[in-house]
This record gives sequence, structure tokens and C-alpha cells, in this order.
Amino acid sequence: MAGKNIKVLLVEDNPGDVFLLQEFLKEVTTVVVDLSPVERLSEALNYLAKEPFDVILLDLSLPDSQGLETFVIAHHQAKATPIIVLTGINDETLAIRAMQEGAQDYLVKGQVTGDLLVRSMRYAIERQRADNALRQSEERFRVALKNSPIFVYNQDCELRYTWVYNPSYGLTVEEMLGKQDLDIIPVEDAQRLTTIKRGVLTTGIGTREEVSITIKDTTRYYDLTVEPLRNESQEVVGVTCASIDISERQVALRERKLAEEKIREQAALLDVTTDAICLRDLNNEIIFWNKGAETLYGWKATEARGQNASKLLYGEPSPEIEAALLQVVNKGKWQGELTKLTKTDKEILVASRWSLVCDEQGKPKSILTVDTDITEKKHLEAQLFRAQRLESIGTLASGIAHDLNNILTPILAGAQLLPLKFPHADERTRHLLEILEINARRGADLVKQVLSFARGVEGKRITLQLRHIIVELGKILKETFPKSIEISTDVTQDLWMVSGDSTQLHQVLMNLCVNARDAMPNGGSLSIYAENLLIDENYARMNLEAKEGPYTVVTVSDTGGGIPREILDRIFEPFFTTKDVGQGTGLGLSTVLGIVKSHRGFVNVYSEVGSGTSFKVYLPAVEGMETFTPEELPLQTGHGELILIVDDETAIQEITRTSLEAHNYKILVASDGIEAIALYAKNRDKISAVLMDIMLPSLDGLTAIRTLRKINPQARIIASSGLMSEKKLSSLTNIGVNTFLPKPYTVNELLLSLQKVLS
Repeated sequence: MAGKNIKVLLVEDNPGDVFLLQEFLKEVTTVVVDLSPVERLSEALNYLAKEPFDVILLDLSLPDSQGLETFVIAHHQAKATPIIVLTGINDETLAIRAMQEGAQDYLVKGQVTGDLLVRSMRYAIERQRADNALRQSEERFRVALKNSPIFVYNQDCELRYTWVYNPSYGLTVEEMLGKQDLDIIPVEDAQRLTTIKRGVLTTGIGTREEVSITIKDTTRYYDLTVEPLRNESQEVVGVTCASIDISERQVALRERKLAEEKIREQAALLDVTTDAICLRDLNNEIIFWNKGAETLYGWKATEARGQNASKLLYGEPSPEIEAALLQVVNKGKWQGELTKLTKTDKEILVASRWSLVCDEQGKPKSILTVDTDITEKKHLEAQLFRAQRLESIGTLASGIAHDLNNILTPILAGAQLLPLKFPHADERTRHLLEILEINARRGADLVKQVLSFARGVEGKRITLQLRHIIVELGKILKETFPKSIEISTDVTQDLWMVSGDSTQLHQVLMNLCVNARDAMPNGGSLSIYAENLLIDENYARMNLEAKEGPYTVVTVSDTGGGIPREILDRIFEPFFTTKDVGQGTGLGLSTVLGIVKSHRGFVNVYSEVGSGTSFKVYLPAVEGMETFTPEELPLQTGHGELILIVDDETAIQEITRTSLEAHNYKILVASDGIEAIALYAKNRDKISAVLMDIMLPSLDGLTAIRTLRKINPQARIIASSGLMSEKKLSSLTNIGVNTFLPKPYTVNELLLSLQKVLS
């Protein structure tokens, strides 16, 4: 078979079958089949006498020949050419008999396809080549044994000699055939041989023994190898043996045998270990390559041996490798971490130990390298360090943000109340008050962004479909982004639902898209696509933030300049930014991370300098139908209800009192939990609701709330704080808090919370 061409002789008298086979072969594009059809066996024999073919397709029922005889005649004419028998559904028994006579395969008409036919022909050609090679090998084996001292023979299950070559014991082939060991050698020696051979017949496992045989008072020693002899069904039908006279070399051979066994044990140990072990000479040429190295790097031992280790594993030389080579030659050993390449050009990180191997004279001759794959370990360590760093930053940010909340709350509320106190103020004063309120709100929003990073973002969770958010976002981006940026969206039709706050998730995607826009000042492509992903145990094990189960994944990709590797781990830190002063606060990505974490998801980023960046947002998928946010209730003023305000910040006390009094509420104020309990016990029948700060001196808010609930189980309580963990929020529900109001809060938010608990 030359190249991809197969020369085929088709012997078939049915024109319909010939046409079908020709049509099937036209569909095959991987090989060119040169098909020569004939209708009679005589025509086929004439063809075979004139020219060779790669394979013969033979129908056993022909006008001039029928049945098995058809195959026998064709096989006799072309013994070196593989024959595939074509048969009908009811003639498979005849086809199997033809295979027993030497056919390479058979195909049932009506069940043939082009690919099946080509594959069968290729297999037949390869099997025929293997048969030819086996015959040649047997001939070489016969020639090699002719002048060899090895006594080779086969015995059946009764241990009678069935084939003998180079007979020993001073006997001829004729004297041994058909006989057992008891018939030709002394009883004790024969029993010893019989025991060994019976063991192989029973277990099916070969063995090698040293035996002694005494004939005519002369004892000879033999190295005997016994292997099971199997038929085509892999049944043991006898033994095949090789016996070498080692009488003159017995001592030397025994020492050699012990050494060989030791080497085999050591080689087996080297292959059992999962570490990659490589031995190279001082010219860096690989001498030994174990199974662990095959598994880790991908090259088989036959491929690696003789290769230059540096070119194979490093791609290009580096000062680090040169320094390691110098140290191992001078000091005898070196160890450290190296980045190496696999056969697929994948970079892996290994812990590498090098040792200098010397010859008997103490001269260096090679270097032994043992590599352990630590890629996954380092990846998980990096994730852990990043999580710890972000947690530390979050703790610091939370502490600062709590104090800032207490400062900003009275400023924000005061800025809203002042226009009410001075309704006739001039335009300049009103403008200044407006600036005060706007900047107080900006400060509050900034603190909220920091807190969203530190403790996540709370919001209204509904079952929603991200497709709507992505489609809407795509329209906004196409209208507002520069025309030089091409916007594309792609959402899986059966995208799974998620539980979340649509406004917050919209903010996540918008922040990522704005960053992508800024990364492409000269234009490019921005793509948003969403898909379903079922995370398995292996994925979760490699990513500390992932858990097993279904996720909806949204990917935002750009073709910008990419993010340098040295800053990739810092991009989610608050206030970290690469933009110029005045062009960004560095809170965009930290807000993204906070929102996604509050949705029990996680974010991965992939970037390469010059090739763009992809952010992948993973959100746990949920079952259920899409729900919608109910409209907010209209704000209502009070009807003279008495409200107890509990807060240790004087400014918050005053501003909250003023705000509520301006909306027809009456107020009592307490500075800590003890004072709050005393006031409530005295006025329990008059107080309609309690606004309780959680972080209080003397007696904390949670304890005070529990006490109030004991005084009055029906007490209406609003808890408030600028810093509240998910654990504490769940505990608020358990102790009977009606609602939670995060600081800083606007007058509208305060009134809405009161309206909620009083209604």
C-alpha cells in the first residue's frame, strides 16, 4: 500500500453489490481506493498472475466456483495477499471456516459502509504484513538456533515431547518425540522437571529454574525456562521450554542472576514511583526515563532517550538552569523549583532534585534528576494567600467604614433637613445645601462600596433570568460606547436561573464592561456570553471558592492590552488602580467581587498582555420560575407614634430625632442598652417601635434586643448598623428583629422601615 492508495481486486458476480461498494468507497476521503472488479474466479486468477494487489475482496459464490473451495484456490494463488470474504447474512458459518483456512476478515453484505470497508481492508493489510513478518522471524529464529547451544522443545498437557530442536541428554529428536521425561532421564531428575512443568500448566505462569540432570554418572547443570503454551483461545495446552547447559559457568551465572534480579527490582521501584526520574550524561543527553516521567511530561521513554534534556524540557536556555548545572557539578547536588514544558507545550512547576553520579574512579559521568509536580499545590497556595490578603484588607476596611458611617449619617440626614428648616433661603444657600447633600451621598456610596468588598452586599434576592440583563446591557453599550468597539452578546437558549438582586448583578456586568472599554482606547471587540456549567469534584478541588453543583457562568471578554501578571492578583483590592489620578477610585472590581460573593459565587480572571482579558462570573444556578420585584410602598408620615432611638453617637441621635419629628413622630432617646431597657420598661405601653444600633457600649444591641423581647414579646424592633456580618444578620432574625436598616440611611429609608414594622 503506497501512501494513501489501496489497490483492490473485487471478485463479485452481482452488479448491484459491485455498484454499492463503488458508491460507498466514493464517500471515503481519507484514502484513494483503486478498485478492479471481476465476475469469475478464473478472471481473478489471471489478474493475480499479472500484477500484485494490496487486498482481495472475495465472494465465495461465483459462476465458476462455489463455497470454501473458492477461497482455497484464491489463497493458494496469492498467499502473500490478504483476502476479505464477502458473504450474505445466512453464510457467516462459511465465512468463519474461510477465516480458519487463512482469510483475514469477512464482511456481511448489507451491513457494509465505506468507512467500515476501508478500515477492514487496512486491518487486513496490516495483519497480513504481521503474518509475513512472523514467518520471517520464525525463519531467522530457526537459523539462529541451528548453531546455538540452546535446547528448545514443546510438551503437551501430558508432558510428552511434541517438538524438539537441538536435543540434549545425548539423545536424538526421534528418541525424544512422544516420550515423557521419565522415559529418558533418571527418576529423581524427571520428577523434579515434572513438578516444575506441572506448576506452569496449573498456574499459567512461566518460571525459570536451575536444574541438574545426571546421565551415566555425569551431572550437568541447566538454566531452564518454562513458559505456558497457549492456543488461539488462550487456553494452556502445554509448555514450551528452553534449556541451556551452564555446567562450566554455574557460579558466574548465579552471580549474574542475583545482579539481574536486583536490577529488575530497582527498575520496578523506579517505575512505581509517581516522581519523574531522568538520568542524563554530562552532555545533557537523556539516558534513562521512567514511567513517572512519561506520565508527567508526555514523552515515552523511546522518544526521550538520546534527546537533549534542556531542549526537550525548557525550550530555551536560562541563567537559572546554567547555575543549577554549575552547582551540581561542583557540589554534587542541587534542588529548587523549576518551570518545565510538557510534550503539549504546557508549563508545569516542579520541585527538582539533582544529584551527580560518579563512576568507580570517582569521576562524574551523569546527573540524576527527580521531579515532583507541584503545579496544583502552588495554584491552591496562591488562591489561599490571595483569599487571606483580601480578608485582611476587608477587616481593615470594615473597621474604618464603620466609623465613617457614624460620621456620614448625621451629615446626610442634616443636609436633607436643612432645606426644610430654611424654606426661604436664597438660591446660593440652597445650592450650597444641595452640594452638601450630594457629596455626603457620594461619601456614603464610597463607604458602601468598601463594605460590599469587606462583607458582601445584601439585597433583595429573587429568582431571575440573566438573559434579560445581558440583552438590556448590550443595547445600552451599543448606544453609549464608542463605535470603534464592537459589542456582541451570546446567551445559551436554556440558560439556568439564578437567585439574586438584578440591580446589583447589572452593576457587576456594567463595571466589567466599563473596564473593558477603558482597556481598548483605540477600539476592539467586547463580548458578553452566558452558559451553563456543572462543576464537579475535580474542578472544586482546584478552585477553593467553587463548590460542586450547577452554575451559570457569564463571561466578559475584551481584546485590549491585557493585565500584566505581576498585578493580576491585586486587581480586586480596594483602591488599587492602574488608571491616572482622577480617572478611577479603584473600587469597581472590589465592588464586583463583593456583590458576587454575596450571591455565593466567585470570579475568575484570565489575561495575557497583548491578547486581551476575560472575566468569568460564576453564580449558583437555582430551579424555579422567574420572579419580579414588587413596587415599593408610597411613603407615609407618622400619626404621633412614640419611637425609641438607641444610639451611642450624639450626632445620629439628634439628626434621627429631627428627621422623625419633622414627619409627625414623637421621640425618646437612649445612649446605650441599659438606658434603652429602662426607658422601654417605663414606657412599654406608649412606645410603638424601637430603632436599635447593634454596636453599643455597656450593653450591646443584641443583648438589649433580647431583653426587650422578654419585656414585650410583641415589641417592634428595627436593628441598625454600619457593619453587620451574615452570621449576625441571621442571629437578628432568630431573636425577633422585624427589619434591618444599614447605616448610613436616608430619611426615606428610615421612614420606609418604620412604615414596614408599624403596618
